[in-house]
Amino acid sequence: MPEQFNDNPRSPAVMIGIFIQISISSLVILWLASHGYCYAQNLGEDLSSEKRKKMEKIRKTAAEWEKILDPEQYRILREKGTERAFTGSYWDHKEKGLYICAGCRLPLFDSETKFRSGTGWPSFTQPIHEHHIQTLEDRSFGVARTEVLCRRCDGHLGHVFRDGPPPTRLRYCINSVAMLFVNKEKSSAP
Repeated sequence: MPEQFNDNPRSPAVMIGIFIQISISSLVILWLASHGYCYAQNLGEDLSSEKRKKMEKIRKTAAEWEKILDPEQYRILREKGTERAFTGSYWDHKEKGLYICAGCRLPLFDSETKFRSGTGWPSFTQPIHEHHIQTLEDRSFGVARTEVLCRRCDGHLGHVFRDGPPPTRLRYCINSVAMLFVNKEKSSAP
């Protein structure tokens, strides 16, 4: 190979090499994700069999969900409803503990990341683990938003916005009805 290719970072050979490295890295990440590994926090973070078991999807019929959820929980979690601002039990809740999914009991948020947003809904800067939630684009009501769902049971939790405080600058705006609270001092998370 001529010497000018080694010194020029924009040469075709160098660019092709970079493209191949990126392509291989992308394939490795996809393979890891499809085989039970998580890229959410650290590249190649292995989900132990216990964590993987917790992440198995819970599938129920509408009738099964109606039996285990109260009518308001069903409306929020399964029909993607929203509770009225300043009416939920956790918008001004200050106890230390964990907020878990009301549908499947998966831990979602720690009180350490809760903040007063002034919106009337419980607001958090980040979930306990990125792999405990999933996000989807939501264009209902003619507005582009990002919906937040429980990763295990696909229950609607609320929405995430990019107007939160540092360090994440995110505001996970979550319906109180979609969660249950577990006091850290009284019990451990399920």
